[in-house]
This record gives sequence, C-alpha cells and structure tokens, in this order.
Amino acid sequence: MTAPLLALIGVLVAGFFLRAPIGFSMMVSGVAYLAVKGQDLGMAAEQILNGLYNSYVLLAVPLFILAANLMNAGTVSDRLFEFCRILVGRLPGGLAQVDVLVSVIFSGMSGSAIADAAGPGLVSIKQMLKKPEYSPGFAGAIVVASATIGPIIPPSIPLVIYGLVSGASVGALFIAGVVPGVLMAVVLMIAVHIIATHRKMPKEDWIPLSEWPEIFYRGALPLSLPIVLLTGIYTGAFTPTEAAAVAALHAFILACVVYRALTWRTFFNVILESTRGSSVITMIIAGSFVMNYAFTAEGVPQHLADWVLGMDFSKVQFLLMVNVLFLVLGCFMDVSVLLLVFVPILMPIANALHIDLVHFGVVVVLNMMIGLIHPPFGMLLFVTNALTGIPIKDMMVEGWMFLVGLLLLLLAITTIPEIVLWLPHSMGYVTQ
Repeated sequence: MTAPLLALIGVLVAGFFLRAPIGFSMMVSGVAYLAVKGQDLGMAAEQILNGLYNSYVLLAVPLFILAANLMNAGTVSDRLFEFCRILVGRLPGGLAQVDVLVSVIFSGMSGSAIADAAGPGLVSIKQMLKKPEYSPGFAGAIVVASATIGPIIPPSIPLVIYGLVSGASVGALFIAGVVPGVLMAVVLMIAVHIIATHRKMPKEDWIPLSEWPEIFYRGALPLSLPIVLLTGIYTGAFTPTEAAAVAALHAFILACVVYRALTWRTFFNVILESTRGSSVITMIIAGSFVMNYAFTAEGVPQHLADWVLGMDFSKVQFLLMVNVLFLVLGCFMDVSVLLLVFVPILMPIANALHIDLVHFGVVVVLNMMIGLIHPPFGMLLFVTNALTGIPIKDMMVEGWMFLVGLLLLLLAITTIPEIVLWLPHSMGYVTQ
C-alpha cells in the first residue's frame, strides 16, 4: 500500500473516530491523498465539480427526499393505514400486517427506509402499543423490518445512486426492484402470521361497509403516485430523474391542495428538512468523487479484480462474498457511503465475471437494507429507538424471525437472478 493511500485511509479513519460528518471526512481524506502524492490540491475541487455537474441523475435524490417529506407531513400515513386496515386487518396480528402493506404502498412514494420508519412506522407503533398483545419490541421490530422495503420498490434513492456509479439503467433498476420488494412483504407477512398465531394476537374489528367508500377514497389518491411513476418511466413519458420531479409535485398537490394539511410553517419545515437531508447526501457524493479518483489512480479496483479472478471465483461465490461484506459494513456505515465508495471498487470484478449489473445492484441494495436492521448497530434500530424509546435490545430479540426471512430471500435472489431480471426483461429492458 502506497504512502498517499495510507494517508487517505488514516485521515478517513481519524474522521470516523472524531465523529466528523462523513462527507467532510471523505473530502479531507482525498485532499490528504493529493497532498502526500504531491499533486495540485485543486484537483479535489475539479473532481467534485465535474462529477456533480455531469451527473444529471443526481437531481432525483433531493426531489425524492422532498416527495417523502411532503407525504409524511400531509397526513398520508394515517390515510394509508386506514385503507390497509380494510384489506389485511382481519388477519391474525392485523396491525402488524397492516404495517407491512402500508410500507409496500409508501415505498412507491418515498424511496427511503428512514422516511418509512419515521412516517407510517410511527403510526403503526402507536396503534400497536394500544393493545397489550403487541409488545413494544415486536412493534418496533416489524416497523424496522418493513421499512427496508422502501428502497427496493421504486422509486428508490439507493438505486438511483447505484445507477450513477455503475452506469446501469435507472429505469431497469426501478422495474427490477418490484418483484423482490413484493417478496420481502410476503416473507414478512408470513413471519407475522406465524408469530401472531402462536401468540394469539388479535384480528382487527370489522369495519362497517358504510365506511368503506370514504376510507377507499381517502387512501386511493396516494396510491396513484407509484402507478403514475412506473407508467411514465415505462412508456418513456419521462425519465427516472424527471419522475422525481413528478413525485414531488404530486405529493405537494395532495398535501397542500387536496388534503389542505400543510400550513406555511409546516411547508417551510418540510423544505428545511429536505434541504438538510439532500445536503448530507450531496456532501457524501462530493467526497466520494475525490476518493474514487484516488482509488482509481492507485489501481485499487484493478488489483482487487485481478486477485478475485486469480482465485477463480464463480459468479455465485463472488456475490456471496459481496453479501457478507455489505451485511457487515451495513451495520456501521451509511448506505450512501457503501454505494459510492465500495461499489465502484467492485464494479471491475462484476464486469469481468459478466454479472448483470441490474441484478448486482438489487442484490447489493437489498443486503444494505438488511444491514440497517442487523444487530448490533443497524441504523434503523437506532432511528426507531430515538423516535419511540423502544429499547434496541427488545427489537433485536423480537426481530430475529424477520431478519432470517429477509436473509433467506437475499440468498434466493443472489443465486436465482431471474427473480430480479424477469420483470425488466419482459418489459423490454436490456440489462446486461
């Protein structure tokens, strides 16, 4: 390992220990690399500006964040909860089943696991904790598990970022996430059914038929967003980046005009929170451009590719190794960092092994989502703990069946690519 690369890693690790913002740490470590190597420090700014200005797809990230925040502020979560209570509330463990279905629907609007946990997740937890049959640990565990569906079913902020670093079609990635996302919901609902039957968790009360039209009306309008987005992308009416603008406009019209749930103060807070979230991700993206320049200049991706190819790994063996890597790193590091720093290093190997980049992207993002709920440091566990006060230990104890189910699904889509690729291929996307 060369001295410049050691300087980069040393400064980055020091930033982690000092708890500096990750994007700032990445940029400073890149500057340290240039300084030790004796290159012009202005190269850092050049890499950042070229990367940002040449990445049109990045516009989708702040717009999807804005759409999710508008949905959460616009009483959409409550409306979806009542809508789903009619559909699955009569199953054993009805409130937990409702939470899973709400996550599936909300994922078609937000693309963010944290937005799902902080919006519909809080509504679900409050409802479950009103009944003694649902323990706080179980309520928190199903919410964090179902929140992982958000970035798999389109639209998806992680898949947009993956498309940026890999060159894979964002439209194909969006379509490819549909079947795995639905299967995640099926796995979680089966697990809930098993637990609910064993513990005799209650079914929800029957809702009178006279109330159904109003509830369906209240919940149907948010359901139109994922339909509009996928139809528009598939028909070519707009690109995935333009779809983000459509999502933000759709969310604004629903929250402000239709539901009249936004005051000027609330709208200002939504803009502020969206700007803050977008700035954090943009800082990380900017830092990744500098770090990726350093790794490429040092030949790290090529050296790693030569080593893996020398080991004569098969496609499945390599993907399993990647799964283990990201499941571990996902407990400690932000998803954006993993996508922007580690995925570019692995891309030459994936290309050399002729792994479909769309399949690779869904596999990578899914096990990063599992990392968000994987003990001991899954980020969604900490977010839910901060919002609800439910102890992390209780969620870990109650959530083991959900975690095992998602890991088995990850193994299935890793070894059977057609689970991911069937839908985009049937819609005419060339993914290889």
